[in-house]
Amino acid sequence: MKNARTRLSARYLATLRAHLREKGAGNVRRAQNFGRAALASGLVTLDLAQIHENAVVAMASAHDFFDPRNGSLKRASWFFAQALRPLEMAHCATRETNQLLRQNVSDLAKGNRRLQSEITRREAGEVVIRKGKEQYRKLFTESLAMQKKLRLLTHQIITAQEEERKEISRELHDEVVQTLVGINVELSALGRGASIGLGTLQEKIARTRLLVEKSVQAVHKFARELRPAVLDDLGLIPALHAYSKSLAERKKIQIQMTAFGGVEALGAAKRTVLFRVAQEALTNVARHAHATQVRMSISEISGKIRMEINDNGKSFNVGKTLAASSNKRLGLVGMKERVEMVGGCLAIESKPGLGTTVRAEIPFKQEKIKK
Repeated sequence: MKNARTRLSARYLATLRAHLREKGAGNVRRAQNFGRAALASGLVTLDLAQIHENAVVAMASAHDFFDPRNGSLKRASWFFAQALRPLEMAHCATRETNQLLRQNVSDLAKGNRRLQSEITRREAGEVVIRKGKEQYRKLFTESLAMQKKLRLLTHQIITAQEEERKEISRELHDEVVQTLVGINVELSALGRGASIGLGTLQEKIARTRLLVEKSVQAVHKFARELRPAVLDDLGLIPALHAYSKSLAERKKIQIQMTAFGGVEALGAAKRTVLFRVAQEALTNVARHAHATQVRMSISEISGKIRMEINDNGKSFNVGKTLAASSNKRLGLVGMKERVEMVGGCLAIESKPGLGTTVRAEIPFKQEKIKK
């Protein structure tokens, strides 16, 4: 019995596969001949149903039975129904068989639903993968743009450094070196003091002292511009007062300053950031704004230190300047980077008739002062 069923299973699989390859309606005689062979071998409807199910499972990889558009499942079911006819004719009492068939159809439907669910899940996964690829391409494009901006910024920094070194070199040559040369000349003359009168000697000594004082002042000026000692020794407010006073005297600008004393509780890094922002902003006012008045204020607002520098000079297009490749743009970017480095934010507003306002805000906590 078992061997007969095995042979019939192989025959059914081959017969059903041949039937599905046909383009016509199918071969009724072929199906019913198989049913008669199954009946002769003692198989019942349940056995034939099992053989059919095994055949469908075996051909599932080659035929999408659950896609209603190709009609494979319908044609396979038709073939199965034709094969059952000889058994139905021999067994009138088919109630149990029908119930099993209904259960088989139900199982096939459940399998269909499971398969459809799996297809839906995979399609959703493909959507996620596509979105991931799109996001990756977007991030990659943004990365390339950032690399390009970084290269441009690096070039600007190098250029600015060279310009600054050139300026320092020129200032040292024009002021310090020339003054030292004058001192050397005067000292040479003093070496020949025996041949000149006392009055002339005293005059030369006085001129030499003036030249020495001038050299000292020039060196102090360069030192203050590089890093004011008063910032480290006395604090931010005295350093800003000293810098503002010096700039106001040199550029004939009125600078009014009000400050919240608690700002000195900030750490050294944050105080340095505020000083550099003020230094850059005031330098820009002196160079570009043609302003006559500047108001600088430092206050505490909702757990933050806010520094505002407002001038009455001419305005400029902030967005256009930031997009340019000038040293002025580099200064604005430098201010922004410094403030963001300590967790703060920087805003610059410039409107015709209202001048320019630079506003820096950084987090404020009672920190131990670091010197």
